[in-house]
Amino acid sequence: MGTHYWLSQSFTLLLFAVAIASAGEPKPTPENTISIKIENEIKPQTFPRPIKFFVEKVIDRSGNPQPMLVLEERGGVFLDKQPTEVVQQALQDTLQKSGLLAGDRASADYLLTLYLFHFGLGSGLGGEYYGKVDLNVVVKEVASGKSQEVTALGTSVRGAAIRKKNILKNTQANISEALEAALRNFLRGTKLRDVIAPQDAKPSMPSEKTTSSLNLTLECSSGYHIYPS
Repeated sequence: MGTHYWLSQSFTLLLFAVAIASAGEPKPTPENTISIKIENEIKPQTFPRPIKFFVEKVIDRSGNPQPMLVLEERGGVFLDKQPTEVVQQALQDTLQKSGLLAGDRASADYLLTLYLFHFGLGSGLGGEYYGKVDLNVVVKEVASGKSQEVTALGTSVRGAAIRKKNILKNTQANISEALEAALRNFLRGTKLRDVIAPQDAKPSMPSEKTTSSLNLTLECSSGYHIYPS
């Protein structure tokens, strides 16, 4: 009887503790939910030949058990979509506006698989937070099957805020700007350029024999007489 009563009381206390903990956890509401969108158009670099990209998937490697909760304090700040969905949509929209998005996988020259290591806020000094988006993009050439990795990091810093309205505004701006910076660094960076146009595909320097012949021609045209040795 005593053991049964003790177990029953222990279970009741456990449920009570869980209820208290759950009550303190922030929950998403229309008032604390933000939407991440890129405000400025990103113009990718110009490639040596017409190419098309296809975004296969975005994989979350952050290890965050609550990826949509970007700030826990002050009642929480939540995203309206999963970070992987936000990143994929933003990249596809950017490629489409630039004429670089393939209509389907079969018509693509390069396949993109994105690994998302961080999406949200990083803690700064004091009460400041900064936006941070950390990507690792695997670029696979369809013709050769060769894959190469391109890293892209984007950050954005805004001042600390006290009012909840300003906290939401700054958080949304921080993450949006960090995402924009990460995609810009990927699409305009030298790493992607080297993947699409590797060093061995660039025009080679004139050979020593060609250079010597050119020098002889210039000397003859200048009035000098060149006699064979």
